[in-house]
Amino acid sequence: MKRTSKSSAGTRRRLTLFLLLACLLMLVSLLAPLLCPNDPNATSSLAMNRPPCAEYPFGTDRYGRCVCSRVLMGARTSIFSAVALVGITFAIGGLLGMLSGWYGGVIDALVMRLADVMLAFPQMVLAIAVAGILGGGMGNAMLAMGITGWTLYARLARAQVISLKEEPYVHAARLSGFGGWRILTETLLPNMLGPLLVTAATQIGVMMIGIAGLSFLGIGVIEPQAEWGSMINTSRAYMQLAPWAVLAPAAATIVTVMVFNCLGDCVRDALDAGVEG
Repeated sequence: MKRTSKSSAGTRRRLTLFLLLACLLMLVSLLAPLLCPNDPNATSSLAMNRPPCAEYPFGTDRYGRCVCSRVLMGARTSIFSAVALVGITFAIGGLLGMLSGWYGGVIDALVMRLADVMLAFPQMVLAIAVAGILGGGMGNAMLAMGITGWTLYARLARAQVISLKEEPYVHAARLSGFGGWRILTETLLPNMLGPLLVTAATQIGVMMIGIAGLSFLGIGVIEPQAEWGSMINTSRAYMQLAPWAVLAPAAATIVTVMVFNCLGDCVRDALDAGVEG
């Protein structure tokens, strides 16, 4: 009992820590325009590839732009686009999976066969193809990543509904006169939300890397908009001359993805500890 309580307390502390770190990252990205030491898009031929100094904390890139300012502004683009994309795919995939698992039949067959078709292609390869066809831009990059992103939530929600819809409390809700939609939203959804939220938390990092990858390939965010993958692509040819222009956005990407991945793991551990308790 003591070991269990200590383990639960440790899990809660880790969850609180990474939740605070994730909130801090989002706050920094939200306040990025106020935190930037310089104009992130201002170029200067006199400050090209300048090393880190008091005026430019992370140095400058090949256009003389402040890397620190662009990393801060890129945080808004990278983090909020990934969070928004996960939220959209979570809602669409969860809804389709719930309807598929509850009603079955033709709806289940159509949704699952569509999911199978999407999963037949590697996510990044399909995203590159879609983004290449639609052209650059954050909206098109999000659409390209979201085409297959919903399938994960759809399959998970369907499995949860199928496993829960024969529970006694669901039958009691039916006898009470609840309709199918009301049972799904008021009875089943609260009991299946935990696994879906864990998956969503871990997918933020995946989506962030995917969007950065598309921008790195030149089919995501369009210059001069600041985005970490695009910044790495712009400065990679000058890696030996000005490594800070590549290392700063790369480090920001790694740290942010690690924080959100650890947050997802902590949410899962907290839910497991709650179930065991």
